[in-house]
Amino acid sequence: MDRNTVIAFILIGLILMVWMYITAPTPKPQQPPAQDSTVVQTPQDSVKETTPEVTAGAKLTAEDTLGTYFAPLASGENVMFFIKTEFYRAKVSSKGGSLQAWELAQFKTWDQHPVNLIDESKGGDFHLLFSTSEGKVISTKNLYFKTDIRKWQEIKLGANDSITVDFVLEVVNQGKIVKSLTFYGNTYDVNVAYRFEKMETVISDYEYQVSWETGMRYAERNSVDESGFAIATVFAGGEATEIDATTINEPVKETISGQVSWVATRNKYFGVAIIPREGVSEGAFLEGEHLAMPDQGAKENYSMGVKMKFTGKEIEISRFTLFMGPLDFDIVKGYNVELDKIMSLGAAFLIRPISEYVIIPLFQFLNMFIPNYGFVLIVFSIIIKIALHPLSKSSLTAMRKMQQLQPMMTEIREKYKDDPQKMNVQIMRLYQEYGVNPAGGCLPMLLQLPILYALWSVFRSTIELRQASFIWWINDLSIPDVITKLPFKLPLFGFDEVSGLAVLMGITMFIQQKMTVTDPRQKAMVYLMPVMMTLLFNSFPAGLNLYYFMFNLLSIVQQEYVKRKHGDEPLKKVDPKKKSKGIIARIAKNLPEMKK
Repeated sequence: MDRNTVIAFILIGLILMVWMYITAPTPKPQQPPAQDSTVVQTPQDSVKETTPEVTAGAKLTAEDTLGTYFAPLASGENVMFFIKTEFYRAKVSSKGGSLQAWELAQFKTWDQHPVNLIDESKGGDFHLLFSTSEGKVISTKNLYFKTDIRKWQEIKLGANDSITVDFVLEVVNQGKIVKSLTFYGNTYDVNVAYRFEKMETVISDYEYQVSWETGMRYAERNSVDESGFAIATVFAGGEATEIDATTINEPVKETISGQVSWVATRNKYFGVAIIPREGVSEGAFLEGEHLAMPDQGAKENYSMGVKMKFTGKEIEISRFTLFMGPLDFDIVKGYNVELDKIMSLGAAFLIRPISEYVIIPLFQFLNMFIPNYGFVLIVFSIIIKIALHPLSKSSLTAMRKMQQLQPMMTEIREKYKDDPQKMNVQIMRLYQEYGVNPAGGCLPMLLQLPILYALWSVFRSTIELRQASFIWWINDLSIPDVITKLPFKLPLFGFDEVSGLAVLMGITMFIQQKMTVTDPRQKAMVYLMPVMMTLLFNSFPAGLNLYYFMFNLLSIVQQEYVKRKHGDEPLKKVDPKKKSKGIIARIAKNLPEMKK
């Protein structure tokens, strides 16, 4: 049925456009370019860092800011060394016992540098924060630990190797804090243990915090697109709470009380997570800010931390897993703390189960036999098309019957053009006599939307497609495949690059429309919908457009097959004994009485 087919396409298009509007980064007013740095303030309520009032010409000493316990630790030797594995190359410093760099060996930035998740210029990350009995707020970031590792030593780990490095902070009163980092050769994480010895008279407020303050470095060419995926999340009590800094100069904060499973931040393809393993967590904090970058770019920085209970025992130990790696579903799922909740897989109540239990497993299975992800997408589209064949066939059959009814419906409209109510009664009876459901062409298409949306959610951010080449000009399935650049930016849409696969997708949609729409009154839709969808899909990743292009191509083949096989079948009236007793039949029966 022509009209309902067009309505279905319009609904699908509107849903996609509304979804794009909701999820796209909010356009930002022009701002002076900011440096790629994060000004981190203490966002938690229990620890407040204050700046002492200083008279003109006064100079603060280490003891003024750190107190007598930690002032001697404000200077010392900074021992740098490296850990190298198949998965990463870490740069570690005895200043703060911190991670200065974390380069992922198997991933490159858009300009072919190693992906480094830590900004070295910010002084490393993963530190302790607590208050002392002297009223000082201490961050171990700037304190010098002692270690037995040699300066500039490089330690190489095989797949089955591991090494534990101890950093010792010796406090004045004979107490100490030992920070132990355990590196593994076959994972993207570090096991971190904090051991407090005789610190009961030093640490106050019965709390300390383990924090990640410097956010994450970006790795993609389009920083606005990458910011669209950047968030920070805390998972506590079986529920994920997110913050998203979408507006310049409007920092966002969130504080959660209670036991925490993990806190994490992510960009488009990578993430950092702190997972408490031993010790009692009492809450978490998140803080984010949105920065304007040169060339209309954007950057979102997030700091996060876990609040831990300090009971004042002579010896206390807490352990954490610090994950820093790709957002690969199997990897994050393997931590068994529902860390996969940080991944963008669609709405949890309907779309996410399709993504998690159908699309991702099938995608991974195909890749076991097909190394090229472009061909994986082609085979994937064939499988999905076969799976949706019953719905598609039902839709095509309903549309064919509606096309055959068009002459009779036109005759009824002409005959009763002065009596719309009677015209509707006669059309309903016509549907009933021939057993046609006027929604039969739309409903199957709408039922496919959850599957198509799940595909959208997976393919637009799956790391498997990142920098994966296909054939010809398509050298990265995770970004638009540009075939030419316009001398101007299109108004409203704001792009000047043309995607080849989006154009091909639009052409196949045009062919579908030509095959489906036969009503001359709807001829404009044959051209309008393909153009609108081409413009909408132009900025989509090449992998997603490749899938939709193949899906449309297969739909054309299916339409032609159904037309040749069933196109000559005459429209028959339904046996009165088998007529529908549904809504349409009841409406047709009751309309005359309603008229009276």
